[in-house]
Amino acid sequence: MPTSTPEQPAATKFAYWVPNVSGGLVTSTIEQRTDWGFDYNKKLAQTAEAVGFEYALSQVRYMASYGAEFQHESTSFSLGLLLATERLKVIAAVHPGLWQPGVLAKLGATADHMSGGRFAVNVVSGWFKGEFTAMGEPWLEHDERYRRAEEFISALRGIWTEEGYTLGGDFYRFRDFDLKPKPLASEGRPHPEIFQGGNSTAARAMAGRVSDWYFSNGKDLAGIDEQIRDVRAVADPLGRRVRFGLNGFVIARDTEAEARETLREIVAKANKPAVQGFRDAVQQAGSSTGDKRGMWADSTFEDLVQYNDGFRTNLIGTPEQIAERIVEFRTHGVDLILCGFLHFQEEVETFGAKVLPLVREMEAAAGIAPTQFQPAVPA
Repeated sequence: MPTSTPEQPAATKFAYWVPNVSGGLVTSTIEQRTDWGFDYNKKLAQTAEAVGFEYALSQVRYMASYGAEFQHESTSFSLGLLLATERLKVIAAVHPGLWQPGVLAKLGATADHMSGGRFAVNVVSGWFKGEFTAMGEPWLEHDERYRRAEEFISALRGIWTEEGYTLGGDFYRFRDFDLKPKPLASEGRPHPEIFQGGNSTAARAMAGRVSDWYFSNGKDLAGIDEQIRDVRAVADPLGRRVRFGLNGFVIARDTEAEARETLREIVAKANKPAVQGFRDAVQQAGSSTGDKRGMWADSTFEDLVQYNDGFRTNLIGTPEQIAERIVEFRTHGVDLILCGFLHFQEEVETFGAKVLPLVREMEAAAGIAPTQFQPAVPA
């Protein structure tokens, strides 16, 4: 089994956004040959697993909004995908404030056993105030949401790993709480992996203290360098290792001109009312922080057509250009690329056939450790 050392970083991991909500990954009227239904997503998960994707991230919205009128719930959908695959790890997005950590811990332990240790969670501190207020739940200010999320993660990890877990927190309280069975544990994975997102100072500090993975919105090299530096500044003194995922919308075409034309068409056909509605909803998420470093704080209208700034990562061009860009991000400390696509099924296949092999060749040339998994050879 390949190993890596600080001198030889491990190969890039790949995840994809599960399109379990309607409207695809761009808020545009451009054709998107993608479907939010389970049958489509089951086949997509099997394809992604076969071509070399290691993770899938199930999104969650609880009410119709902003170009995503229909949604499937993330944890149940994730379990369905886990049971339809053999190796793929599926990450379910969850919201503190709408989930109680003891209940989620129980669900996660069950899903972990049913899938042979492939369940994971993405703890979303919350940006959509309308969902909370529509359900009659209190809406906390930005930094308070991150304090609650940090306590939520601490509780989740404690319940999954300790006997008689006790916590007297500001948001959650447990007394002699025993969870049995606990999730499956393996070397390097004592419990299901815990991901989190967020760009703000509070999010970066929280990741350094408690999370296994830090997801970033789309960023250029300078932007991700800053985030990695800030998270590590908190994690290193605690002896913690946090890994980093980066969102990127992939447009791979035979020529760069074709790829750029596709991007131009996506933006030109943006659903302007939906993008503006989303922009209005998230504006407070980035600007409500004291230093204005939150998510979407500096996002343009064009950025928000892909609602997690995926165009900024610039995975747009020929397979060679995209592979070069991915390897450059890897050398800067990005461990995982979270991919979005216009036409998921066919473009995941293309990514596996044309981009991933080039990434592995370039990584080997750069002294990056090979991946253990070898994708299936397309028929």
